[in-house]
Amino acid sequence: MSLAALRGRLLAWTEADGLWLALRRVGEYAALRLWTTVIDCFPIDLNLRTARLMGRIWWLAMRRHRDRAMEHLRAALGDVHEEAELRRIARRSFEHFAQLYLVEMVQTPRIVSEWSWARYCVLDGLGPALRAMLSGRGAVLLTGHFGNYELLGYTVSRLGLPLTAVMRPLDNPLLNEMLVESRRAGGLSLLAKKGVTEAAQRVVDAGGSLAFIADQDAGKKGAFVDFFGRKASTYKSIGLLAMAKRVPVIVGYAVRVRPGFHYRLSIERVIEPQEWDAQPDPLLWITQEYTHALERAIRRHPEQYLWIHRRWKHQPRDAQEAAGRRAPEGVVRPAASPAEA
Repeated sequence: MSLAALRGRLLAWTEADGLWLALRRVGEYAALRLWTTVIDCFPIDLNLRTARLMGRIWWLAMRRHRDRAMEHLRAALGDVHEEAELRRIARRSFEHFAQLYLVEMVQTPRIVSEWSWARYCVLDGLGPALRAMLSGRGAVLLTGHFGNYELLGYTVSRLGLPLTAVMRPLDNPLLNEMLVESRRAGGLSLLAKKGVTEAAQRVVDAGGSLAFIADQDAGKKGAFVDFFGRKASTYKSIGLLAMAKRVPVIVGYAVRVRPGFHYRLSIERVIEPQEWDAQPDPLLWITQEYTHALERAIRRHPEQYLWIHRRWKHQPRDAQEAAGRRAPEGVVRPAASPAEA
């Protein structure tokens, strides 16, 4: 973006939103541009070692995030791991996502191309998914806040397969434009999450594949399914789209297999339309089935899941009422912990 265009944006935002917000947006954009320029001067593996150290600092400095991650891990894996192991998993999760957010998301568009992707990625069992995507009938691809979810879609598009990813636009328009442009340069199309229904249907009708991050909390009106032994609110739109268009639902992931920028891309589950035809509640069954598939993958690599993600933020009303009834009479219930505040 030219300096003249940036100055025009700054003046427009100052008039519409105030000087402070305008300066903040431009400052964030300038900082990211500077960071990108600096780390592009060094090999990605060296940058990843630096980011891992920054992840440890994040773990030590952000008590609120640390407490939330430990709370979620105790509830999800406390029956199979001791406290020391849960802390190790949580700390490794902070390190992994520091590497992802600070380095890999920035450098992936530059280093991963149709010629170089095999240096960094191993494809494992993608045959059924590729056949579904190449069939021309359309497909829905799902992953979670797990491993390198950006690399999964980016590599598929670099292989020449048409893929459209649904995203929540970043709050900063300059950063959002930078993200969209870098992904489109690699062949990955993006759709804004808000009001996506009609556009998503057009993609599938044209035989394309639509990718979602499927472990978002959907609020009180979502479909509540089991995820690590607790109810989690999940968006109904994914299952409704698959049912309406009768397309397969493919659950995949990209996990780091050794230190550095080295990933394995795998498929955990392909849910075919005929599987849900006989189910009494097809929508709930589809939603639970792909959620269970994500959970299985995460259990094998728990240190690569974003445990600070508020996946269980909303609970079914009957569960909340039951929790209230279990409170001993005359005992004041404690306030929400810092992790859930």
